[in-house]
Amino acid sequence: MDGVIVVDKPREWTSHDVVNKMRRLAGTRKVGHLGTLDPGATGVLPLVIGRATRLAQFFTHNDKIYEGVVHFGYSTDSYDMDGAPTSPEVPVVLERDAVDAIFARFRGEFLQTPPPVSAKKIDGRPAYERARKNLPVELKPVPVNVTSLEVIAIAGCEATVRIHCSAGTYIRGIAHDAGKVMGRGAFLQALRRLASGDFRIEEARALEQLAALAAEGRLHEALLPAAGLLPEFPVEIVDTATLTHIRNGRDFRVSPFQARGEARYVKAVTQEGQLAAIGEAILPHLYHPVLVL
Repeated sequence: MDGVIVVDKPREWTSHDVVNKMRRLAGTRKVGHLGTLDPGATGVLPLVIGRATRLAQFFTHNDKIYEGVVHFGYSTDSYDMDGAPTSPEVPVVLERDAVDAIFARFRGEFLQTPPPVSAKKIDGRPAYERARKNLPVELKPVPVNVTSLEVIAIAGCEATVRIHCSAGTYIRGIAHDAGKVMGRGAFLQALRRLASGDFRIEEARALEQLAALAAEGRLHEALLPAAGLLPEFPVEIVDTATLTHIRNGRDFRVSPFQARGEARYVKAVTQEGQLAAIGEAILPHLYHPVLVL
């Protein structure tokens, strides 16, 4: 069990709740997630399992795709449906052109201030701890990039949007700021993650499905093997002698007859199809193992 299982996270579960559930199903403590999903959100939550947990460092900058519902009319302290109202409710009937104009402000690169109810650290502690004690929360804006933001439906005071964005972008932050632009307040009513990097909702499994597979000893059927991860890294099939060098931390050569472009990393894969290591280029056709599984 070395690889990734993509979970369709249910609402009201934290990402850590899902990790703990998978640890029980897989019978191992070696389980981690590739990017937190808020408790109120659903959708793609990739879990790395076994030796593949060591690959997590290569997934930190994965883009995300979300579909969310923004409710206009009042704001909340957490910027989502679980927060307490921070403004009186005002009746709103949305017009398509006005909504498009508002969300156009949140396309491309811009600085975003994280929500006060977030895991961003202040003096080593999560910001949400201060927010929940009604203490002041001051967070610095961080650069984010929204590749696309499409309004796909409007109903009454709610707009459904699909967003492709960089890692670290807060969709509820966009919802809150859109409400400020309108002058009526807004919050994120619902959120579903459709993709995280190469992992898509189509390959995600519900926890109930995974529990049924585990009970039948078939959990491996949901596993994306480690050798197939990071498809942007070229593959080098290594023989037994080269594998021994790699496991001793020695540099290894790759075939000069395979086109790799300017690839910084390669995946060293055994003749049996198992991922053995990630190598980093130090000279043309010469790689140093930076991670050995």
